[in-house]
Amino acid sequence: MFQLISDGGCDFTKEEAQKYNIDIVPFYVTFDGETHLKEGVDITKEDFFKRLSTEKNLFPKTSQPTPQDYIDVYEPHLKAGKNLISLTISSKLSGTYNSATLAASILKEDYPNRTIIVIDSLNCAIGQGLILRELIKMRDNGIVITKAADITKKVIETTKIYFTLDSLEYLRRGGRVGPTTAFVGGILGLRPILHIVDGAVEQLESVQGKKKVLQLIEDGIVDALKDDLQNVSLSIGHILSKDDASTLKTSLEKALGTKITNPIAEIDATIGTHAGPGALAIAYCKKYEALA
Repeated sequence: MFQLISDGGCDFTKEEAQKYNIDIVPFYVTFDGETHLKEGVDITKEDFFKRLSTEKNLFPKTSQPTPQDYIDVYEPHLKAGKNLISLTISSKLSGTYNSATLAASILKEDYPNRTIIVIDSLNCAIGQGLILRELIKMRDNGIVITKAADITKKVIETTKIYFTLDSLEYLRRGGRVGPTTAFVGGILGLRPILHIVDGAVEQLESVQGKKKVLQLIEDGIVDALKDDLQNVSLSIGHILSKDDASTLKTSLEKALGTKITNPIAEIDATIGTHAGPGALAIAYCKKYEALA
């Protein structure tokens, strides 16, 4: 059995990480550019987003875990004789993959008989979380580390995630859209639909009104999954919008005719800095059993 490690982009709670024996390497957040706080350690997601939503002139930044952060997590397991799989947020969204890989190469010199496999999820948030859940099942079902890594890459190819935002304001603050686009979008009540393509965030389209955008996403999900539901795992995430997420889950379950068993997740600060409060996400992937 191998040890599983993920950065904080997987949106697991502390309780889930403990339950499934996952080590989480957190991202850093800063409000002043000087004091860097570990997400989930020095500051909670809820406190981060409350500050983001109430302090209009706040421009927080996030930064990736350092190679030393990964070394500190990897080494005790290597000393205990364990092999490791380390899953990271998409390398096109963060340099975390580089930190995790550099740490592995440094430690390989001292632990030549141990296996450390770093996997780029090419995803984020609940999409990354779904991939991690499949890895947990493979580990717990006794699949050897190299085979688990190979199957995980197939799972990654099937993983899709869609976001909708309450406003374009946080994309504007992060420089992802211009002020004119954000202003016009606010006037028209446009909600962007974003998705990840080959590890990078792209805008699918903009739709006027929350109900319309959620219905559009739901219709797309149902159309994509209706013929293969038994082989698919789904997840829903949000930022300070638990009621909307619950409503979306109920509606999607009814439309699909099946239960979504994964818990509703709170999206992490790394994605949330650009998405902002009110964001909702839906993700799905193929279960590993269908790909093994």
